[in-house]
Amino acid sequence: MTDRLYYTDAYLRSFDATVRSVDRRDGRTFVVLDRTAFYPTSGGQPFDTGALNGAPIVDVTDENGGSVAHVIAPEAADAVAALVPGAPVRGEIDWTRRFDHMQQHTGQHVLSAAFDRGFGVRTVSFHLGAELSTIDLAREMTPDDIAAAEREANRVVWEDRPVAIRFASSEEAAALPLRKEPRRDGTLRLIDVEGWDLSACGGTHVARTGAIGIIAVASWERFKGGQRLAFVCGGRALDRFRTMRDALDASVRLLSVLPAELPGSIERLMTESREQKRAVTALQHDLARYRASELAALAEPGRSGRLVVRALDGDAGVLKGLAAAITAEPGFVVGLVSTTTPALLVVARSAGMDVSAQQLVASAVAAFGGRGGGRPELAQAGGLNGAPDAIVAHLRTLLGA
Repeated sequence: MTDRLYYTDAYLRSFDATVRSVDRRDGRTFVVLDRTAFYPTSGGQPFDTGALNGAPIVDVTDENGGSVAHVIAPEAADAVAALVPGAPVRGEIDWTRRFDHMQQHTGQHVLSAAFDRGFGVRTVSFHLGAELSTIDLAREMTPDDIAAAEREANRVVWEDRPVAIRFASSEEAAALPLRKEPRRDGTLRLIDVEGWDLSACGGTHVARTGAIGIIAVASWERFKGGQRLAFVCGGRALDRFRTMRDALDASVRLLSVLPAELPGSIERLMTESREQKRAVTALQHDLARYRASELAALAEPGRSGRLVVRALDGDAGVLKGLAAAITAEPGFVVGLVSTTTPALLVVARSAGMDVSAQQLVASAVAAFGGRGGGRPELAQAGGLNGAPDAIVAHLRTLLGA
């Protein structure tokens, strides 16, 4: 069993230990020590990073029997050779990552207690992510209630209350006002936010709530019959503020409005954009009809009817629009190929004609690659690896032009 130094001192940044075992599994090296300050992934909190004798640690895991294994980076082969059972080792914690996790995890305790104390809503689960952390609440809260809980949580932060670590047996813990029932028996490690929250937890925490800095709820959504809240604390809250500030400043400069006018300006732009899109669509339809008339006038005879088979500039929407406009009149078979590489292909035929657009597309795909499909009256393909003129020639041969 590994002596977990972070249980009593989360602020320990370096330590000395002795190698207990070294194991190779799945191409990775696992080093177990007699004592460690590295936190392994558990309880919704990710593992610590850092180094052992200068060798980077890329993962930390809980092993059977209560040991903690440190996974060495593959590129540190020389350092691994010196890590043998009985050898002394110096561990260094990545303090920036550790302190960030301490801020987020302690902030979660304070925020969860605010929902529990103010509204009787329990936290079902917690996850500490790389950018945002989340808590899952047992039921949905209104935006006003969320804001109230956020205010109360920050009041506790700014009061700079002590955060103590103590240990209790299962029997002793049963008589204490724990916020949630412990998930394990035996000796429990308790995190005590003075006068606010008492919870069994194995994670790393700040010594006083003031070190959390601030707790900011970033978003919320329905989740499994309850509600998932994303939040940030401390340094992450500052980073998020800077991102939002820079985005806001850039937006108001681009739109030449005041910050408070930004939502209305965006709504106005969206309305104008929708109107312009409708106008463009109408013009495209008019243009398609005009181009379709020109192409239909250039049709040539084939075995199955009048043929319009050629390469054109345009995306799939343009080609389909032209093909549909031409085949709205009786007696036409249309094959339109884009001038792009790889090429797009649209094949269509007028109603009542004994030609399968689907079969023609399948033949082109077999000859030039790509993927396609459709119906007998209209089919299309993309990713054809051939010159547009070669694809046109292939279709013309099939149609007897």
